[in-house]
Amino acid sequence: MTIRETNRADVIPLRPLPAPPGPAPSREPLWRDLVGEALRRERRSQGRTLKDVAAAARISMPYLSEVERGRKEASSEVLAAAARALGLTLADLLALAQGELIRLSAARSRSTGHPGRQVGPGAGAGAMGTVRLAA
Repeated sequence: MTIRETNRADVIPLRPLPAPPGPAPSREPLWRDLVGEALRRERRSQGRTLKDVAAAARISMPYLSEVERGRKEASSEVLAAAARALGLTLADLLALAQGELIRLSAARSRSTGHPGRQVGPGAGAGAMGTVRLAA
């Protein structure tokens, strides 16, 4: 056998496995996506520009854009500044994101047929009764 013959090989292309039939499985939503979308939705509902809100929050416009698109995991200080620039508290912003998370989780549970974990009043109640938080 010559060197040329040993260097020849059959090439078998690797192909991805075909996707299973039906809708693609949805991934768990990321917190940065939810918070960013809440910021963007609130900014747009106020008719404000990215430049205006970034200036009021004292953060760069490109960074705020990245946060809104879920590309950056912003610190609590940055989120609080952006929320204040929109006339919100940090708690308001996080409540908006939480509401979206609950909505998406419920929709995901319906589509997969798996019930989601109960949250809110009565959640965590078991054999010992209802969990109560001190006021």
